[in-house]
Amino acid sequence: MNLEGKRVTVVGTGVSGIGSATLLDKVGAVITMYDGSDKADRAVIEEKLKAAGVKSDVRYVFGDTAALFDTTDLAVISPGVPIDSEIVLAFKERQIPVWGEIELAYNYEKGTVYAITGTNGKTTTTTLVGEIMKKHNPETFVVGNIGISYTGEALKTSEKSITVAEISSFQLESTIDFAPKGTAILNITPDHLNRHYTLDNYIQVKESITKNEPEDGFCVLNYDDEALRAFGEKRIKEGRGKTIWFSRNVKKLPGAYLDGDCIFYGKSKEDVQKVMSTSEMFLFGNHNYENVMAAICIASEAGVPMETIVSVIRAFRGVEHRIEWVRDLDGVTYYNDSKGTNPDSSIKALQAMSRPTLLIAGGYDKKSEFDGFIEAFDGKVKMMALIGTTADKIEECARKHGFTNIVRCADLKEATIACRDAAESGDVVLLSPACASWDQFTGYEERGRLFKQYVNEFMDAKQSTKLR
Repeated sequence: MNLEGKRVTVVGTGVSGIGSATLLDKVGAVITMYDGSDKADRAVIEEKLKAAGVKSDVRYVFGDTAALFDTTDLAVISPGVPIDSEIVLAFKERQIPVWGEIELAYNYEKGTVYAITGTNGKTTTTTLVGEIMKKHNPETFVVGNIGISYTGEALKTSEKSITVAEISSFQLESTIDFAPKGTAILNITPDHLNRHYTLDNYIQVKESITKNEPEDGFCVLNYDDEALRAFGEKRIKEGRGKTIWFSRNVKKLPGAYLDGDCIFYGKSKEDVQKVMSTSEMFLFGNHNYENVMAAICIASEAGVPMETIVSVIRAFRGVEHRIEWVRDLDGVTYYNDSKGTNPDSSIKALQAMSRPTLLIAGGYDKKSEFDGFIEAFDGKVKMMALIGTTADKIEECARKHGFTNIVRCADLKEATIACRDAAESGDVVLLSPACASWDQFTGYEERGRLFKQYVNEFMDAKQSTKLR
């Protein structure tokens, strides 16, 4: 759709909204910025738009929706705006199209898109695939839920470019024509049920990443995930695009599988090849082996030579906030897993630990259940420091399962200090909250960076003591 001269209302004035407005300004749309709060600070929003390079006059509407509907040809919503919210339903009742940021960006995409979703592992897999693609084709853009606005990159794409996109369930809800050539769904476990209400709804949203799959498209799926195995078998039965598997437990082809400590890949039994040993990677843990196998499948199907894929994997050190080594201090190792924003993600972090662990957990309540999380302690967790609005819920669950060494803390700094003081040489201190961060932080990134700051302050204090 050509949006030049079209009246577009951007719903939401955060990072996504600013990104959408920036693209709309460049293509000549007439922009209205809407915020549901009548206390929104116009001066702050204007400053953000100015810093982003928006030059056209922008109309502002705060709180009152009545002024919107007769002056809107298209609404663009931020991921944080539910599709069943009052304002979205009001637009739809008036037959006004509603796009998300991903749909808006894709409207201007000129190259080939590969999109990755799943409950856990999206950022690591997207980053790794992006690095592989960049080595193969320097004209590669890595965008989406990874923290880089797709709307900020879409106008830079060309017929030869590649876009690798991390797509969340919130972003998928508002896609219409978004049609990646290749997709991957890494896993599905209960998450965001405060938004999607039921697990079935959440699964359907994740699977919708393939709804516009082209005839020559493909989808990479986790064979070990029951829901995804059923989805893949249904795809094959219906004769949809190519289905490629990865598995830690089964030698399933076409795709990648783990046999012992070696990853194999093949499109058929006749061409199976050993790709590499897990000992050749900086990444560790079964969840990361799954991420690597998914990346191998995507990149190979996209035409990247295997030697290029392997060379990038060997050099890849992971992403910030995902089981990120912070430092060793007095024989204690500190890991930042702030991206553990749901129980299943934190279970994977716990499984990757091989030493006695002091765990920092708790945060914003996404209506998750924590029984599996506590059961994953498996005698490994020595102490748990709890913060945030879920602290009561997690403590109650832990005590029900017989885990009682719990310390309640007012904030992350207090929890970090409590773990430092209780840790002994040979232990691990792990921040993996199993919850979102929005109760006390702007995002998991802020939570993780503060944790690293506190840990590094311990080291600075130790060094200054030595100097005295």
